Amino acid sequence: MSSTASQPATRAQTGPEAAAWAERLRVANINPRTGLATDYLNHFNEAVMLLEMIPDMPECAEDFLTWSPLSYAEHFTASNFKARDLAIEAYEKAEPSVRTQFDHITDTMTSILTAVGSAMREVEKDTTRVRLAEQATLWVKPLIAACGGIINGGAEADVDTIMAN
Repeated sequence: MSSTASQPATRAQTGPEAAAWAERLRVANINPRTGLATDYLNHFNEAVMLLEMIPDMPECAEDFLTWSPLSYAEHFTASNFKARDLAIEAYEKAEPSVRTQFDHITDTMTSILTAVGSAMREVEKDTTRVRLAEQATLWVKPLIAACGGIINGGAEADVDTIMAN
């Protein structure tokens, strides 16, 4: 991530208005440095949880197949997150390089989960669905962690290494 990611996601870059904006974000559980909220990761964690159940209960594949992709704004619009409008606004105002990196990873997770869902619909054997679920979990869990790092303004993630595995 660039060094600008450590700067608050603000309407104005200086003064009391910036401090008030950062405080609103903090109180709403939105990282003021990035303008992103970890609540969005629940959307992907739900899919992973369902995938992790498939090896022990193959019938859970049907539950996974009800999962559908949601953008950041769609997730918050449909959620009960108390500050959902603020979360969407902060995302839109986030540092473009941070948001681009975040969106790249979430788009990748969405592509993986969508492809796995399509593949599961095409196969009939539970053993194949189990293998698909296990592989998808191995791919998506590190990406969720990388997104958490971006949201929390952590050190630059080695996204290329994660994506290569």
